[in-house]
Amino acid sequence: MSQDLHSPEIEEQLQVAIRWIPALRKEIGRVIVGQHYLVDRLLVGLLANGHVLLEGVPGLAKTLSIRTLATATAADFKRIQFTPDLLPADIIGTLIYSPKENTFHTRKGPIFANLILADEINRAPAKVQSALLEAMQEHQVTIGDETYKLPEPFLVLATENPIDQEGTYPLPEAQVDRFMLKLKVGYPSREDERAILDRMSSTAPNLNVDAVTTLHAIRDARQYVNKVFVDPKIRDYIVNLVLATRDPAQYKLELGQYIQFGASPRATISLTLAAKAWAVMHGRAYVIPQDIKEIGMDVLRHRVIPSYEAEAEEITSEDLVQSIFDAVAVP
Repeated sequence: MSQDLHSPEIEEQLQVAIRWIPALRKEIGRVIVGQHYLVDRLLVGLLANGHVLLEGVPGLAKTLSIRTLATATAADFKRIQFTPDLLPADIIGTLIYSPKENTFHTRKGPIFANLILADEINRAPAKVQSALLEAMQEHQVTIGDETYKLPEPFLVLATENPIDQEGTYPLPEAQVDRFMLKLKVGYPSREDERAILDRMSSTAPNLNVDAVTTLHAIRDARQYVNKVFVDPKIRDYIVNLVLATRDPAQYKLELGQYIQFGASPRATISLTLAAKAWAVMHGRAYVIPQDIKEIGMDVLRHRVIPSYEAEAEEITSEDLVQSIFDAVAVP
């Protein structure tokens, strides 16, 4: 590790740069009961500049969590409700003809915001889902002949409902791969459920949230993510995990018939960035193997595609990823 990362000055600067994180957690906790896993991963997305896909049954506060995060960070927020009749122009915008002036004017769509909530993204057909691809990857959109930069930070937080089949369209693998994290949001515990009852059983529950940080503070914290040290052995560990999804036999894993497609190089980059963000959230300027294990499932679960044989034997992508984590040697 380079000497400057050991210095008390750097550690002190890092603590100052992330001091908004506990305040943000506390403010979100005024509205959202529990869901610490979800909130922490949303913060990873903010710090690592990565898009997040949330999967869970209705009523688990996915949409409310994202809306609360936007309010607490004073971010420009837009919600897009995906429906089967949505058009790409409804997302990115379009050209409007003015007969009076005999010219076209650009009408920008809701994609021009810091935080985009793509609600129930799997309800829209592929051509609409693909309208997000350029925005997610390049942080820009093209309307007519003009290309427009999107504001920074720019983050797409999408939700999908796993229980409905009619009127839904599976996300293309190319688009799913552009999400840094895919989160599985589960039911609350008994204690959290009771707290939800006590807090929300009103015709007008208190959902007021104050802005406790700024986009400038988030951008500053991102600079420390770039400075986080990743030891060469940990870099090798990340590469080994990703390669094991493509060639399990190389790591003495008999999973080849269960994996249709392994993770792409984008997974290697995402896992490294997410681990750096996780380290920064915990006040460290270096990554440890436990960071990889904490965040690895969320990075890989949507990038390892099970085969028909795996589905027939009820083996999920999460089972495959867990087997890989158990088998690959930790540095």
